[in-house]
Parts: sequence; C-alpha cells; structure tokens
Amino acid sequence: MKKRLGKLESVKFGIGGYQDAMIGLHVTIDMKGSGVADNKSAWDCNKIIWSEHCEWNEEDRSKQYDEIMRYLSDLLHKAKVNTVDQLKGIPVEATFEGKTLKEWRILDEVL
Repeated sequence: MKKRLGKLESVKFGIGGYQDAMIGLHVTIDMKGSGVADNKSAWDCNKIIWSEHCEWNEEDRSKQYDEIMRYLSDLLHKAKVNTVDQLKGIPVEATFEGKTLKEWRILDEVL
C-alpha cells in the first residue's frame, strides 16, 4: 500500500458514473502531475428502472441512497464546510494498492 497526498480538484453531486446513469458524489483528486477519479453513487431511479432481472431491489437502492447521504455528511463535517462545492481544494490522503485507488480521506488534522 502506498499513500499519496493530494487535493480535491473536482467535486460534484449529481448524475455521472457508469453510463452516466448513477446519482451521487463524483470527485477527482489531483496529486501534482497525476490524478484519479472516484465516486460514491448508486443507480439513479429515473434512469435505471428496476425489473425482475436486476440482482437488487428498491430497498437495496434506498439503502445505497442512505449510505451516500451519510458519507457526504461525514465528508462535509470532516472538511468543516457546508456545501459540496466548498470541498474543492480540500487536502486528502489517497491510498493505493499498485495503481488502484483503495480509499481516500480528508486530511482533517491539517484543516
């Protein structure tokens, strides 16, 4: 595992992700010369309609929506801001396994 420092370069809440059919938080982390994107999102209920062929149900989607909102609330709290747009520029620590982003966190100890 390798840790790298960076900052939130792009932060948006809305539609994006796989096939632009997911709603949630979408971020890009800048690490001086390189960057990585990440998201916390779920299928948007207006773009992806549940059917019996899905491996999930509407209760699962509602749980994901709840997780996304709680995750966002925690991020805002740790960053000491009130809105998603205020997260831009916030310092983060990103953890990689090889070239794969495993996790990232707000560096709340420096804020």
